[in-house]
Amino acid sequence: MVNDRDDEGPAQYASPPCFMHELDPEFRAPLSDWTDVRRWRKAERERLIAARLAVAADARAAMSQRIAEGLDAVIGDIAGRMVSLYWPFRGEPDLRPWMASINARGGRTALPVVIEKAQPLVFRAYVPGDPLEKGVWNIPVPAEGDPVLPDIVISPIVGIDPNCYRLGYGGGFFDRTLAAMPFKPLVIGVGYELQRIATIYPQPHDIPMNRLVTEAPGI
Repeated sequence: MVNDRDDEGPAQYASPPCFMHELDPEFRAPLSDWTDVRRWRKAERERLIAARLAVAADARAAMSQRIAEGLDAVIGDIAGRMVSLYWPFRGEPDLRPWMASINARGGRTALPVVIEKAQPLVFRAYVPGDPLEKGVWNIPVPAEGDPVLPDIVISPIVGIDPNCYRLGYGGGFFDRTLAAMPFKPLVIGVGYELQRIATIYPQPHDIPMNRLVTEAPGI
């Protein structure tokens, strides 16, 4: 576990801004009221999840493989690094084979665990084959283990805007967790090209990701 990084994060993780394709969204008046933003986010979240689930399972599997290859290109040598991933949920990219490859190449892996509502997540070390139990939304989480601090956080997106602000599931866990960490990890969002949107109407508490990796070629 590495816990001696300063607030700027490790120098080797300096990276260019998120590469976003040009968007041609339909015009909509900006939302300024938080109630309206929250209502809009809920509707957009439902739309994007439905679009993701509409993609055939074999197509999602192929896209997940390309995302794994893109992650290797972004991260480089994985040996000695702790990487937090996630258990795939509702059509998210399935990176479990890539998780196994990290351990095979000398890296370490962890999964996030919800401990309490409106509190930061805890990361627990996990190697494929370790015992799991049902967590929030019945998503498997490590059944035991001490907390760890990942050097790299891989976060699935529901939507993402051109400034790498992530639309998630609405619980606020992601932003609280990053804000509470004693050092800044490399944060990489993963998702499909269809999840790009013009804006998430970011709020002051929202934290953008460092990079985005999708199934599209290139970095």
